[in-house]
Amino acid sequence: MLTIEKYQEKFIAFLETYSTVKEPRNLYEPIEYILGLGGKRLRPVLTLMTAEIFNCDYKEALNAALSIEVFHNFSLVHDDIMDDAPLRRGEKTVHEKWDINRGILSGDAMLIMAYQLFENYEADVFQDLAKLFSKTALEVCEGQQYDVDFETRNDVTIPEYLKMIEYKTAVLVGAAMNMGAIIAKAPKEDQHSIYEFGKNLGIAFQLQDDYLDAFGDPKTFGKQVGGDIIENKKTYLYLKALEFSKELDKTKLQDLFSTNPEDPTHKIDLAKQIFISSGSAEATKKAIKEYTDRAFSVLEFLDVEEDEKELLKTFGGSLINRKV
Repeated sequence: MLTIEKYQEKFIAFLETYSTVKEPRNLYEPIEYILGLGGKRLRPVLTLMTAEIFNCDYKEALNAALSIEVFHNFSLVHDDIMDDAPLRRGEKTVHEKWDINRGILSGDAMLIMAYQLFENYEADVFQDLAKLFSKTALEVCEGQQYDVDFETRNDVTIPEYLKMIEYKTAVLVGAAMNMGAIIAKAPKEDQHSIYEFGKNLGIAFQLQDDYLDAFGDPKTFGKQVGGDIIENKKTYLYLKALEFSKELDKTKLQDLFSTNPEDPTHKIDLAKQIFISSGSAEATKKAIKEYTDRAFSVLEFLDVEEDEKELLKTFGGSLINRKV
């Protein structure tokens, strides 16, 4: 087993051999741009790590890891268009740097490229990977639609929100790990367990992302802090604040999330104050830990070495303590 940093290095080296601009340049330049913006490379690292946990050389999983990363970035390009987001990883989003049409078409191409990478595997592995990928990709789309729907609804429940982030974010983390297990030809029970580990870790990851969106450091977060508040998104922070707040603060928060001021600074500050005073901020941190612990509990059912389980726990711990 390698260290997490080494898996990142190996994946980035492989990515650099893949990201070459070809004709037509106007289609492929945005793809190279978004893939080159960095990011945590969380999902591909998990694919490589999982393959090795199940006694397969990580090199065998590089194409699947890249497929996951290309698909993830495709979804970001389109999400940024839908959200009209100005920044991604501290740089201009694709549609801001070029235009919306370019973002849509380059994103479409990335989805096809993600599927093409499975062609490097033998037929039975290809079939299992493609089946999982199709299921996951559709769930991600469903999660994105739930997210959009919630912006105009005032009756979103916490179970609905958790389902949304499970589909929009967590299933892709679970799939990334499942793919590593498929390539390693691990037993079906282990494939299921590692998927559940990744899915629960993905929910914790998204809850942490929601928390950082409000309370992160703009210098390290890489996105516009307060973006969810500006867009009136019914995040876990918002829903818990409604649950915990007295009627006056509850009404104030609901009114706040029905406005779109030209200068959102006051809106962001006021929302954050309510998140803290209501206990919502603390409850969100507690939920992050609960889902992380739930992911760790799944590891008991895996038939792998203890030091490999510890590596997965270290990785999970680094996610809940991150600042970006």
